[in-house]
Amino acid sequence: MKKLIFTVFLALPLLFASCSTVPITGRRQLDVIPDNQMLAMSFQQYNQFMESHELSQDREKTEMVRRVGNRIREGVDRYLSRNGMEGRLKDYRWEFNLVKSEEVNAWAMPGGKVVIYTGLLPVARNETGLAVVMGHEIAHAVAKHGDERLSQVLITQMGGMALSEALREAPEETRQLWLAVYGVGTQVGVLLPYSRTHESEADHLGLIFMAMAGYNPGEAVAFWERMLEKSGGQAPPEFLSTHPAGETRIRNMKDLMPEAMKYYNRNK
Repeated sequence: MKKLIFTVFLALPLLFASCSTVPITGRRQLDVIPDNQMLAMSFQQYNQFMESHELSQDREKTEMVRRVGNRIREGVDRYLSRNGMEGRLKDYRWEFNLVKSEEVNAWAMPGGKVVIYTGLLPVARNETGLAVVMGHEIAHAVAKHGDERLSQVLITQMGGMALSEALREAPEETRQLWLAVYGVGTQVGVLLPYSRTHESEADHLGLIFMAMAGYNPGEAVAFWERMLEKSGGQAPPEFLSTHPAGETRIRNMKDLMPEAMKYYNRNK
């Protein structure tokens, strides 16, 4: 504990100097990793994942995933352009792929690499249900939650190392931390291992982004109810989880719905 406190104390100047702002919510966040380093590692890890996993051969479902992803991406671009944040995603190389797997899972890496697992589609049921998930995952990428989480890990677990130094000094440990941050290969369903703050923020941004893409955000409530039913009520108590409990998430989404519907009605 003393070592952790000392490490954080030493890193305080870095913490205050390395903050950015999340779109829509305006929350200040820690980000100590240069974009070029973050994206280079992201693209490398993504390529390794894609080389070792099988893409779905279902053309119709694959096209649906890419159609929904691109519509939401266009909605994100419009939002950022209207709010003076055009450069936030300038180096992103968006890809939307459907991977053959029975896992009920989805994730997004920095740089716009989004993967949906075929096991999620029966829960999504339709294109709008899929937009709920993709809006949420794209929101993680747009809000740079992974950058923030990895920044926290580098400071608290690796003594404030720069990412480049961590990769040089402890490459496998750093790689495993990376994969854990993004939920790649973990069987945790669509709920990625982010903090409650990140998850709630991704829900919020995701509703806005899907609405701007022309998808009814009201479907989000029904989707998360299906996810809750899918879990069979076996989700851990909220205080044992970093994620909002199903009932809490649904309640929060209902509270956000009037705001999201304004964007939807504006973009229909």
